[in-house]
Amino acid sequence: MAASGEKPYRVYRGGRTKGKVPLARREREARRAVRSDGQGPGRIVERQPRRRLWRGWTWRRWTLVTILVAIVFFAFWGVLGYLSVSSGVSDANKRLPENVRPVLTPDNGLLLSNSTTILLLGTDHATGKGSQGRGADQHSDSITLLHTDPGHHRLYYLSIPRDLRVNVPGYGYQKINAAMQFGGTRLAVRTLDVLLGKSLPVNHVVIVDFNQFEKLIDAVGGVTVNVPRNILSNRFDCPYSTQQKCLQWQGWRFHEGPTHMNGHQALIFSRVRENRLDPSWTDFDRQHDQQLVQQATLSKLSSPSQFFSLPFDGSSLLKPIATDLSTWELMQLAWNKFRAGKAIHCRLGGTSETIGGSDYIVGSSENIRVIDEVLGQSAPQPPPKGQPYAPGCIVGNGGY
Repeated sequence: MAASGEKPYRVYRGGRTKGKVPLARREREARRAVRSDGQGPGRIVERQPRRRLWRGWTWRRWTLVTILVAIVFFAFWGVLGYLSVSSGVSDANKRLPENVRPVLTPDNGLLLSNSTTILLLGTDHATGKGSQGRGADQHSDSITLLHTDPGHHRLYYLSIPRDLRVNVPGYGYQKINAAMQFGGTRLAVRTLDVLLGKSLPVNHVVIVDFNQFEKLIDAVGGVTVNVPRNILSNRFDCPYSTQQKCLQWQGWRFHEGPTHMNGHQALIFSRVRENRLDPSWTDFDRQHDQQLVQQATLSKLSSPSQFFSLPFDGSSLLKPIATDLSTWELMQLAWNKFRAGKAIHCRLGGTSETIGGSDYIVGSSENIRVIDEVLGQSAPQPPPKGQPYAPGCIVGNGGY
């Protein structure tokens, strides 16, 4: 009992309402989920909260999923690129004259592990199946042999001067350039077999139409060529539309060092026959410049960046080409180019002589040494100084 004059003592219970204590949110939600399951009314069933699948994933799981997605993407993209390139290769195979394949020497195995020799012919006229590579349909502007050495990761480019005096089967001694005009690609291959013998047989052939080569270089975004020396050409293919400007124009200029060229510039660079800054300029220098453009284009085509555009333009890239190489062989060649170090540029040669009113290059015995260097049987030796038509080899992209 409370003392007189004091208020009675009262016991209060917690909660916002009389006799009720607030429930936790999870318990309140559970009570709302009451159902009857046949075992008695009012059983409380707790509802499980939703969990997102990716919550709780470790970084290793995320890395594994990312790698798997990348593999699937690259595999799918690679298949699309392969199909696109295969379509272009099929058309390029059809453009090669049918009578060429029987005179080619078969390879000893895969290009990935075995050496092969590819004849690169540059023409200024279209090739075609119906022409059979004869007469005025084709004219050889450059003759180069590409020899691969995958065992040592090397590529050899062997230039053959157009005026080299050789025995053309059925026509006697002529300029080697005449073989292409007399009998097309087939006779050109047979003539090289006579010249080089069994030591360096021709296994494959690639004919490049210079008229369309310009479009190919533009399609890959241009090429970077390491120009070996400053060049000022004679006046040809004037870029101006008026005669007065062409008379004032001095010629095409190319500066020494790495130079990015579009298709037209690369084509002009390949056709320079006279360097007004260098009186010793010969046709060898022009062929060497053509090799630099071919090498730069091959490097661009085999670069990893080109992989992503293959599904879109893989077929169009092969329009300037006629060849017997298959898609798989071209892929092996691209891999060899990707793995190769510095290319080795070689040339056959001799002495300049006039025979029957025509100027020839009469081959010397040193050509045998050059062939041995191309086969990797001896170290590359540069041509002697002061002999503009002497044979020899250089390592890298420098001039002869």
